[in-house]
Amino acid sequence: MDSIHKQYLAATLACALTATTVCAQTIDSRIGKLDFELGVPTQQTATKLYDEMDFQRAVQCYLWGLPIVGVEQNRQGLVHDTGAKSGDLAIYDDYRSKSTILAGNNNTPYYYGFIDLSEKGPTVLDFPPGPSAGAVIDWWERPLTDVGLPSAEQGRGGKYLFLGPGQEAPKGSEGYRVFRSPTFKTEIFFRTLQTDPAQAKAFVDAVHIYPWSERDNNPPPARLLTPKADGALLSQMIPRGTAYWERLSQALAGEPGEDRDRYFMAMLKPLGIESGKPFAPDARQKMILEQAATVGEAMAKTMDFRGRLPGIRYRPDATWEYVIPPSYNVQQDVENSTQFDERIALYYSAWGMSNGSVSKTPGVGQVYLASFVDKEGQPFDGAKSYTLRVPPNPPAQRFWSVTVYDIDTRTLIQNPAQKPDRVSTDGLDTNADGSVDIYFSPTSPKGHEKNWIQTVPGKAWFPFLRLYGPLEPYYDRSFALPDIEKVK
Repeated sequence: MDSIHKQYLAATLACALTATTVCAQTIDSRIGKLDFELGVPTQQTATKLYDEMDFQRAVQCYLWGLPIVGVEQNRQGLVHDTGAKSGDLAIYDDYRSKSTILAGNNNTPYYYGFIDLSEKGPTVLDFPPGPSAGAVIDWWERPLTDVGLPSAEQGRGGKYLFLGPGQEAPKGSEGYRVFRSPTFKTEIFFRTLQTDPAQAKAFVDAVHIYPWSERDNNPPPARLLTPKADGALLSQMIPRGTAYWERLSQALAGEPGEDRDRYFMAMLKPLGIESGKPFAPDARQKMILEQAATVGEAMAKTMDFRGRLPGIRYRPDATWEYVIPPSYNVQQDVENSTQFDERIALYYSAWGMSNGSVSKTPGVGQVYLASFVDKEGQPFDGAKSYTLRVPPNPPAQRFWSVTVYDIDTRTLIQNPAQKPDRVSTDGLDTNADGSVDIYFSPTSPKGHEKNWIQTVPGKAWFPFLRLYGPLEPYYDRSFALPDIEKVK
């Protein structure tokens, strides 16, 4: 065969091989085989890829939406439990009501409500002087301002004026502290630090929330509501399945999109969630959304309970972790990025951000540590017994507490004793060196009833350690908190 024929044959074979590759190609991928004809996906492959694309997008949208879904669920709880409207306050001050709140604190009453700036425009908060701590946040859990002792007024009270998107500061607002919210819906929460119940009541009665337009009409104090006595209260845990997406749709309704969220809003459209349109997913969308909520929550649990964020471990010699990542910016944005993973790890299990919660000033605010495994690296089993030795002189100017939560709901554990925590002001038994042993078990350990938190067989749990008025040994991490140990 001469060289010309050889070249021709080689060229023909090359073309044949190319044609074969182009005509029919199968790609092995992590989602199975993908078939193409002449470079074009088959209809079956296209359907598979669109389903996978929408599923992957939905999982990321689940993780993105956690902060705003949590706040919307909180609002839904207020409306369901108390009939609250914009500008009202509600008090959750007993075990039953506080058991609805994500990572709720059992030893202090919660006062909170929501303010919808789209209803009556710019709104005034007249906050009284006195010992208290709290904040006003937007619908994404970003503080607009703290109130009470952690605020710029340091407990002296003041008049705050809140403006929604596109709203201008009215004439005559000089002398008010003016804050512009990126969202129309906002939330206020605070607790009084008064030890006298009468003084605490007088403080709350002096809180006024009213539209700017009614400032000259002697506006009354904010209406204070209590949860209904009959019937179940609404759990404020993150909803599951289709309910998650319904809450996300409700949370986004009427809110202007922000530049950082445009891609997520675009990814939600093929899934049936779009601003100004009712949430009515078809069968395919509903199936994908439900599957994505399952996987999204599994990812959120992993980021919360098996965290990998840099610096999340409090000390290398124990499993305690920071509840609020030490690098967290309360506005959620840092140079060149948004703190996406930090938001997930925090807001899957918690609610209610304030500047005071991330203060680095000794004696100001409060801090939280959590542990999800014992000294042996095993999750906490409600049927077994454990102990925690809190070292002498915990670095808390005011007091400290240990609280137990149900790992499934991230709310206060529901035990027959109706006591999910122990507080340093409870008159706990102390050891000779000043340390305190806390006991976790289904039945009371004889002789240690004062220091016992009851757990529930069949229910896994995790603890928070709270330090109120944290001191320098916490910040420099010289305070060594040992692991919780299983009693053998």
